[in-house]
Amino acid sequence: MSENLKEVLTIGRYFKKKFGQKVYKVPISISGFTCPNIDGTKAKGGCSFCENDSFSPNLQEKKTKFKLNPNTEHNPFLDNQLKQLEMQFLATKKRLQNKFKAKKFIVYFQSFTNTYAPLSTLKALYEKALSFDEVIGLSIGTRTDCVTDDILDYLYEKSKEKEIWIEYGIQSFFQTTLDKINRADSVENMTYWIERTKQKGLNVCGHLIYGLPDENQEMMLETFKKTINLKVDSIKFHPLYVVKNTLLTNEFKKGRFTPISEELYIDTVVKSIVNLPQNVSVQRITAGIDDDTLLSPLWCKDKHRQMRNIRLALEKEGYSY
Repeated sequence: MSENLKEVLTIGRYFKKKFGQKVYKVPISISGFTCPNIDGTKAKGGCSFCENDSFSPNLQEKKTKFKLNPNTEHNPFLDNQLKQLEMQFLATKKRLQNKFKAKKFIVYFQSFTNTYAPLSTLKALYEKALSFDEVIGLSIGTRTDCVTDDILDYLYEKSKEKEIWIEYGIQSFFQTTLDKINRADSVENMTYWIERTKQKGLNVCGHLIYGLPDENQEMMLETFKKTINLKVDSIKFHPLYVVKNTLLTNEFKKGRFTPISEELYIDTVVKSIVNLPQNVSVQRITAGIDDDTLLSPLWCKDKHRQMRNIRLALEKEGYSY
């Protein structure tokens, strides 16, 4: 049966075709980075699903009080950040080499908003990451309201020799939804900067969340359609789940938010992938968390089960993930 299935262009298949071997993403989290939706520049508290310092005293105790923003005149922690970057990369690289015989890597700046800092700090971190042996590129997680032409121009120059990706958290293309989740960004701004990034010649991965407050399947698929129409190169799908210490926690406990069912989530992801252009890769089809911070839905606890169920649903439509 599998011989007749159409292969979904996963990011792994994309990299293997381009580089002739598997490429592994190494997630990095640098202290001092935050978000304009958390530090009060645009809003406070972050997106409703985001666990952050505002809601967790324990996080505040563990993290440095120093927080970067693009107007920071001097970054006294840059040397420590560069050391963090190197330690995290080398530790993960070693693990991946031992487990998978990995030889090629992309450094993935994952946590918080990784362009929300002075350009001098960003250049130092990005160039350090690109200097590591066997690193073929970067993937940078950020928001569309935290990039500038200067940042994009710099990354474009790097892209002439390295694989450079910008990962934008889109979540939804409905302004009413963005307002409900305290996104503090606009549909117009997201559209502008995604188009701008593509005009600059950079690879874009769009993150979509299915199951946002008051969104039905038609709305989720409309967000997917608009994302594809912006000519993104890759896409990530996430279900919205509720964890402790978030704005969404309160809504859920008061009965004002009902998480998406596994059946609806899978059906929506499958409908999306079936309508995916052949040149657009998929980097993620689900997400979850297996610890006591997860409040709901409980089906997000077992990622392996989710993957199995999504793969089976795709096979019924003639696709192999």
